[in-house]
Amino acid sequence: MKANIFIALRLTAVSLLLCAGIYTLLIRACAQLAPNKGKGMMCTQKGQSYYSNIGQAFTEDRYFNSRPSAVGYNAAGSGGSNKGSNNPGYRAQVQERIDRFMAHNPGIPKSKIPVDLVTASGSGLDPDISEAAASVQVKRIAAVRSIDEAVLQQLVEQHTEKPLLGLFGPSRINVLELNIALDNISK
Repeated sequence: MKANIFIALRLTAVSLLLCAGIYTLLIRACAQLAPNKGKGMMCTQKGQSYYSNIGQAFTEDRYFNSRPSAVGYNAAGSGGSNKGSNNPGYRAQVQERIDRFMAHNPGIPKSKIPVDLVTASGSGLDPDISEAAASVQVKRIAAVRSIDEAVLQQLVEQHTEKPLLGLFGPSRINVLELNIALDNISK
């Protein structure tokens, strides 16, 4: 029995060293290779700093709207709604988002509303929207800000991030960066 206790204690010590020590240092070293050394991607506007890799709430008509969040854009509680597409509460929530979008964007048929403008992402904190989601909002923003639609469409194209190596993932647009650029051209 005494021999088993010493073996268990040694195994615990080795596991602790590997899992809490070496693994943590390895992950921290890998983070140093990431942009901004693993501290998140920051964006500054008017003296205020924002995390550009965490979704922000943009609901005003003068801005490109962001993707809805299942967690109210609270990074401390990341997560999806976990409701299936047949859930009546979820369907009502999506219908409410569709109705709100159509009220703020008259003339756009329901079939042309991109799904990422009415459904939340798996984390609830997605900072990106699709190129289609940005383009469908151009007319509304052009009218509110008195800017030519072609200028806004060009802004959307300039902020579109293409798939990795042209193959992996969809094209996407960071809403925060796009809205900061929008504010800068409106001055």
